[in-house]
Amino acid sequence: MFNLFYSHNVTLKFIVAVLLFCASCVNIAAQASSEQAAKSLTLEQAISLAQNNDPWLQSNQYRQQAVEAQSISANTYADPMISISAANLPVDSFDFSQEAMTQLKVGVTQALPRGDSLELTQKRLNQLSQEFPLQRQDRKAKVKATVTQLWLDIYLAEQTINLIERDRQLFEQLAETVSLNYSSAMGQTRQQDVIRAQVELTRLDDRLSKLHQELATKTSMLKEWLINDSHLAFAHNYFSLPAAMPMLSLDHKQVISLESSKDKQALIQHLQQHPQVLAFEQKVKASETNIDLAKQKYKTQWSVNASYGHRDDNPMGNSRSDLFSVGVSFDLPIFTSNRQDQEVTASVKEREAMKADKWLLLRSLLSTTINYHGQLNELNKRRSLYKESLLEEMNQQAEATLNAYTNDNGDFTEVMRSRIDELNTKIEALNVEINYLKTVAQLNYLLTQAKQ
Repeated sequence: MFNLFYSHNVTLKFIVAVLLFCASCVNIAAQASSEQAAKSLTLEQAISLAQNNDPWLQSNQYRQQAVEAQSISANTYADPMISISAANLPVDSFDFSQEAMTQLKVGVTQALPRGDSLELTQKRLNQLSQEFPLQRQDRKAKVKATVTQLWLDIYLAEQTINLIERDRQLFEQLAETVSLNYSSAMGQTRQQDVIRAQVELTRLDDRLSKLHQELATKTSMLKEWLINDSHLAFAHNYFSLPAAMPMLSLDHKQVISLESSKDKQALIQHLQQHPQVLAFEQKVKASETNIDLAKQKYKTQWSVNASYGHRDDNPMGNSRSDLFSVGVSFDLPIFTSNRQDQEVTASVKEREAMKADKWLLLRSLLSTTINYHGQLNELNKRRSLYKESLLEEMNQQAEATLNAYTNDNGDFTEVMRSRIDELNTKIEALNVEINYLKTVAQLNYLLTQAKQ
């Protein structure tokens, strides 16, 4: 019995030594891959590529140029109207020289703008055109946050796969050991221990399959942001992330302390400078100008006309004088209750609706910022918990259960459970770290300040 126990311990110690050697090989391979990954795509490069290759920005710039062209067109008089007519032609003979009133008439009419409507229309369009640069700033900030999220998701999937594959070798060795012990009838190994070991390996394979699927999906989503005509080959044929976790810091952290109502007010004032809010402010300004534009319809619109009439000689051969006419015409807006009044009322209501939408946007940004700030604090606490105690405690528990089993004083189920728990804890610690960084990225977007 002593020989069997001694042989059992020697076998386990040998296996442990082999596992340590394998772990060392894995670390060497990881270092090599890390050196290779150092030449790969960084988060900063991914963000830069995504922003430079975003067709939305070019489309938005074209729209701005279109509105600017419309503003130039809007402050221009309407084209003059030319009229050519044969006036007072006798119908009995259609003889141009028969009647003194018959004339070939050429006229021109020029409509004048109603009040300051042209200047106000141009002002409104200029205000709307100033919205587009703010929209592009907001878009770039959104792209940065989106690419960061995808990059971190890919990094999380890759590192989780590495963790599972690294620990899978240990589970394989444990499965081989328990199978060998069961076939040799050494110790307290049971058939259910062999089955349990194989089940855990199968579960790990399933987790790896899901992670590879998620990795492929997220990688494809990130590639969509990186490609354009000149970088198509790069995006599809070359894609790799560094092994090092990115360093993300929280911008404008001084405005989200939220320790008092004064701090909250400072946060509101900060959020009012967000590009999305300022872009909405331009819509509000344009709607106010639209009210002034509607009021111009109370004013009279004038038209100036002039005409020249040529008359033929009379039947006796005497010359007739040509005629010149000049005049003005104007409308008389006196029935205003169902037209002008209602148009002004509609413009006022539209402005108030815009103001309400702006404050809804600001309130949404404020609520989301406070929510993410609370999440960030809780995630920071969890980071400290994992780093300072939980990871070490799970490692100690795994080692203790393995030592107990090695000394024939423990259960193999507990060994597997403790190793699975340790692996899950490592993965959860990685998830907490990535969620912390993703929350930082979201807060950085929410706290973005517009560049003047």
